[in-house]
Amino acid sequence: MNRSHFFKHLAVAALTGGMAAPGAFAQAPQPMAACPALLNHQFPRLQDEAPQNLCQYAGKVVLVVNTASYCGYTNQYEGLEALYARYHKRGLVVLGFPSNDFGQQEPGNAGQIADLCFNTYGVKFPMLGKVAVVGSQRTPLYAQLFKSTQVAPSWNFHKYLIARDGTTVRSFPSAMAPGSREITSAIENALN
Repeated sequence: MNRSHFFKHLAVAALTGGMAAPGAFAQAPQPMAACPALLNHQFPRLQDEAPQNLCQYAGKVVLVVNTASYCGYTNQYEGLEALYARYHKRGLVVLGFPSNDFGQQEPGNAGQIADLCFNTYGVKFPMLGKVAVVGSQRTPLYAQLFKSTQVAPSWNFHKYLIARDGTTVRSFPSAMAPGSREITSAIENALN
């Protein structure tokens, strides 16, 4: 390294608070996207109960699904995981919320639910703790989703698609498969 490059390197290091690679330039930190009210919620992660703030998904397309282990639609985990694998790098996040609101089809504890999701279905998308999605005990997130769409889940595996703006929401019924043309088209449009 010649003397000129050495001093340039020192100047960059001083600006960045440490040593920088030769030729590196200091960059201003990227501002974090503002958290829309719809995502301004915290839930425990299913497998270890570590708190997860949904603000970390601001600026992404988010598919929110109320799940259950013993439902005729439980095999939709496969389709949800396929969507996540296909679109994750483009900005899609699938969030699973186990719920025992319909037919008592999610009676298990977090460990039992996590075992089914991760070991039986190979789920890699974020799964959060068990919540109520309807009625007076429903979590505020689901109250806001209902307010945005005027559609409440009527069964397990109801889907809400939240656009990158964090305010535009579409609703899809339980019977609609995750890989259906309507859902994949909505995801494609939201990602573009």
